Amino acid sequence: MAIHMTRIDELALITLDRPEALNALSFAQLHDLSRMIDSIADSNARALLVTGAGDRAFSAGADIKELMGRSLVEQRSGAMLGQSVLAKLDHLSMPSIALINGYAFGGGLELALACTFRLAAPSAKLGFPEIKLGLIPGYGGTQRLPRMVGEARATELILTGRTIDAAEAERIGLVNHIVEGDLVEAGQIFAREMTGYSLPVLGLARDAIRRAHDLPLHDGLQIEADLSTLAFQTADAVEGMTAFVEKRKPVFRDG
Repeated sequence: MAIHMTRIDELALITLDRPEALNALSFAQLHDLSRMIDSIADSNARALLVTGAGDRAFSAGADIKELMGRSLVEQRSGAMLGQSVLAKLDHLSMPSIALINGYAFGGGLELALACTFRLAAPSAKLGFPEIKLGLIPGYGGTQRLPRMVGEARATELILTGRTIDAAEAERIGLVNHIVEGDLVEAGQIFAREMTGYSLPVLGLARDAIRRAHDLPLHDGLQIEADLSTLAFQTADAVEGMTAFVEKRKPVFRDG
């Protein structure tokens, strides 16, 4: 299998494993990824790490050879497949972290954008080169990138097809942190800043943040009030506040 999943204690790790093709995303891989995300969602994992095999690429994007000679219906079906799989990742109940160990182009960058966070090696290169092929991103890149780095920067990157390095990606907010050393180890450390918290409450916080992009501030504040009120009703909130008063570490049970 060109993609596989392993466990590191409470963490799930998905590895794209086609180093000879720079971990390009085939349609078969997308189906495999979809099944793995479903499996992880039903597991007791607390966070997900996603990376690419080898030291050259996270993923260089879609498998271009697969995209050639397809009918209009087939092309749209392929785009909808990619969007639906990455939407599963985006809405996974637990935090997900892309570990960008090299090239993240096209569909590979869209995969990273669908993760909650992105850590990158200093040598990482990111971009949407589709425009150079007479194409545009089709797995959510035109929608997620502007929400992350702003419309002006996203428009420039997509319309020029320019590649940026890790330092620029961090500066514009596309990458959370640049990591010297072992990315998987760094990903574990980063993930464990959150794995002890309540998954339902983490999800509520992410939902409140997401909705701010689609609504006026006033409406977003109303949603935040509703969701923060729901958070207060959880048993985990009671435990968290009780533990604070009792000066001990809380034990969350996802309730």
